[in-house]
Amino acid sequence: MDRFERIYQLHNILSGRRTPISNTQLQEKLECSEATVKRLVTLMRDHFDAPIVYDRKRNGYHYDTEAGEHPYELPGLWFNAEELWGLLTCHTLLRKISPGLFGEQIAQLQNRIEKLLALDRSSAERKLECIKIIPIASRQKVRNPWFSKIAGALFDSQRLDLIYEARSDGQTTARNVSPQNLVYYRDNWYLDAWCHFRRELRTFALERIKTATRQDIPSQSVEREHLEDYFSASYGIFSGKAEHTAKLKFTPERARWVADEQWHPKQTDQWLEDGSYELNVPFGDHRELLMDILRHGAEVEILEPAFLREAAIEQIEKMAKIYQKK
Repeated sequence: MDRFERIYQLHNILSGRRTPISNTQLQEKLECSEATVKRLVTLMRDHFDAPIVYDRKRNGYHYDTEAGEHPYELPGLWFNAEELWGLLTCHTLLRKISPGLFGEQIAQLQNRIEKLLALDRSSAERKLECIKIIPIASRQKVRNPWFSKIAGALFDSQRLDLIYEARSDGQTTARNVSPQNLVYYRDNWYLDAWCHFRRELRTFALERIKTATRQDIPSQSVEREHLEDYFSASYGIFSGKAEHTAKLKFTPERARWVADEQWHPKQTDQWLEDGSYELNVPFGDHRELLMDILRHGAEVEILEPAFLREAAIEQIEKMAKIYQKK
């Protein structure tokens, strides 16, 4: 039994009694020594302001019921040691992949967790330095000032007025949207929403949102099944119906890595007799898929469809011209 569990059990024992309990009885219930019981009592008094008193006449410990109007409770949420480390680790991961997004909102919770973890004489900060996150192609260089407002509108089912600058053409437009999902994809945040301006579902990159104003108007709800069909059917961040299927053949050497990857929830695959690997991926817009294919160089061949194969050839020829000797 670890120290956290013993503190929790000691609290339950004292809360459920009307008479003092002796050190000997506590040793039996907590499965520990007399010295350990005394250390636990001291910890609860010093760290959690527990009103534990020792009654010399009745030779036992009890909560001082006159210390406050209400029965004493352990402060905040309570976890065992593994759960505390898990919760603090999740917070650290979030802080590293999206600096500043939730720091202010849960700073007090983090401080309380670190205080609890300090009971085992370990440094939370030092241990969490062992968790290494390496973002790739993250476009959000500074804290997004609209994230909390967007998340709040999403959770409260309220509309948002956005000023949005599209990266595709550089145009800035005003949008009234009903938030549906917040998406973290390839180290960047996106908002899936029903756009009342376009009257259809749209995806907005958070770093391209210039202003976000929450409206006291209920958002338009979209069936979860419809959202999944629209946003998850095709490949990557591009939404819409997956009208095509790419048939890709990877060399036996590259197959050892690719066979363990999920490119799409509805992909199909098979191993071929020569040890190569065939992967079939649904897609609509081919641009992101083509970039992912080309990063494998000569280790992959596009078998189908013909237009995707031709698009790859066109890119390869353009690349070759750059490196041709003049």
